[in-house]
Amino acid sequence: MKMKKAPNSQLTVQTLDFLRDLVQNNNREWFQANRARYDAAKSEFESFVSRLLQGIETFQPLPNTAVKDCIFRINRDIRFSKDKAPYKKNLAAAVGPGGRHSGRIDYYFHLQPGGETFLGAGMWQPTPTQLAKFRQEIDYNVDELKDLIEAPDFKAYFPEISGESMKTSPKGYSADHPEIGLLRRKELFFLHRYSDQEVLKPDFVEEVVRGCRLIKPYCDYLNYLFYEEKDESITL
Repeated sequence: MKMKKAPNSQLTVQTLDFLRDLVQNNNREWFQANRARYDAAKSEFESFVSRLLQGIETFQPLPNTAVKDCIFRINRDIRFSKDKAPYKKNLAAAVGPGGRHSGRIDYYFHLQPGGETFLGAGMWQPTPTQLAKFRQEIDYNVDELKDLIEAPDFKAYFPEISGESMKTSPKGYSADHPEIGLLRRKELFFLHRYSDQEVLKPDFVEEVVRGCRLIKPYCDYLNYLFYEEKDESITL
């Protein structure tokens, strides 16, 4: 189903230019002098995320989820960081039921020029209990996960895997286990990167929605594994 195009929902070169300039001028004085440019970029990004929510809701319910609940602040928390640059280099949103604080596996969209824009989802910084559940499932029933992440359409769209892996075998699993590669994973997060040319296309939001639809079964797998709640929404 093709979405109706919302006004001002297309990302523009002005927003990418603002983020490029911010990298070179990451200080409060420059930011305040360019506040109008930031406000325009933020408004444009909010419209984009609004349309993204509409697209995802065609195959997954997102109750009580507003745009403001999904978008991350551009200000960095520098209290415990050696890098004192006050602003992030990107605009980003986490889309799931309730927004970025859903506590569940959701879709993460990251806008950053220079080919650094990406859609990602998956296991990221799991709790020890969640990681133990993941490894137990790999040990007992790896086929369900492999059917998802090794499907041709999935692998074609999400060729990049991000996250840490152990150099040694996790406790309780032998080094010659047939699935030792997956068992060593501490994180299993899949990415699809977009060029700036793709970002600026009028139908770009529909492309991101397509990516969300492709990775939804993997998110459902993790959410069921970690939270034991089956997602009954459509997974076409």
